[in-house]
Amino acid sequence: MTWNHCVKLAIMCWLVGFTIILSDIISVTKLKSCGPNVIDHFFCDLVPLLTMSCSDTFIAQLKIYLLTFPVAIIPSIIIITSYVNIVSTILRIPSSTGRQKAFSTCSSHLIVVSIFYLSLLMYVFPTRGQTLTISKILSLLYTVFTPFINPIIYSLRNKDIKRALKETIWKYYFSNFP
Repeated sequence: MTWNHCVKLAIMCWLVGFTIILSDIISVTKLKSCGPNVIDHFFCDLVPLLTMSCSDTFIAQLKIYLLTFPVAIIPSIIIITSYVNIVSTILRIPSSTGRQKAFSTCSSHLIVVSIFYLSLLMYVFPTRGQTLTISKILSLLYTVFTPFINPIIYSLRNKDIKRALKETIWKYYFSNFP
């Protein structure tokens, strides 16, 4: 991986991301809203903006579903395929210690990615009768909880942090419960 290639990939990711968001912004700005202009959500999200609209939101919702494929489904398929290949390779490792070490290396990343993509897909493809509260919780999962838990999950692989956490829990448990 050369420096030029890395910069090109980063610029491409930024451009694709901005283009996708720009298409959503343009779709929403063309909608007419009526009634109260108060969004019952934690942040100005696309779905609550669409529910405030008096005009037809079919085109905007169609764009959301069409853009979900390249943004969420394709990366999910790539990640699942990668992990199937990784697991099959790990299972071919002859020693159980080697397999255990390899699985522990991959498990942190798999947990974080699973939490992010499952909550994101449940938010983008809502089930029938999904309440606004559930929609808010799902949006919090992929916007706040995943970045919050990410360093915790990765740091628990560190032996010193594991030891400090065990000591803290041990002290708390025995100091509060005689």
